Amino acid sequence: MATTTTDERALADLQREHGPALFHFLLGLTFGDRQRAEDLVQETLVRAWQHPEAFDGPYESMRPWLFTVGRRLAIDARRSRLARPAEVSDAVLESAPAREDTAESAVAALDVRKAVRTLSPEHRAVLVQIYFRGLSVGETAAVLGIPAGTVKSRSYYALRLLSRNLPGYSSRSSSLSSGSSAAASTTAT
Repeated sequence: MATTTTDERALADLQREHGPALFHFLLGLTFGDRQRAEDLVQETLVRAWQHPEAFDGPYESMRPWLFTVGRRLAIDARRSRLARPAEVSDAVLESAPAREDTAESAVAALDVRKAVRTLSPEHRAVLVQIYFRGLSVGETAAVLGIPAGTVKSRSYYALRLLSRNLPGYSSRSSSLSSGSSAAASTTAT
């Protein structure tokens, strides 16, 4: 009667004799992943158990056969992993920076430029120094040759005019425009 699997004693001897060398060989093929190498050793020994004819081969040692089977299993496992898309957890997605909508920011920049052009040259000069060049009130006063109080006053009124000229960009713009329209309606009556 022919056996279809390898004898358990022969398999135990095979594992004892070649298991450590096979593990170290597969550890190199898995780039140091011990768990994956252990799985491949186990799968290689299952193949040896399923193919008792390998024990009757013309070679003196089973090691070349085991290494060949193990290498092929490692290659197949790697190909299988590469064929699947990489798994991404929610934590990775949450930590990824959100892409900025460049079209929206470009439109906003154009609107701001247009609104800044509506300001008087004096108001525009103050805003350029403070907000675009990052100077302090004192530094802006020195650059423009005007008192610091004038710089504060011009920046306040320039920002107020911008908020009126940029509807939808500021929550204050609606309250300022509604307040000014209310004031205009009371003075008209």
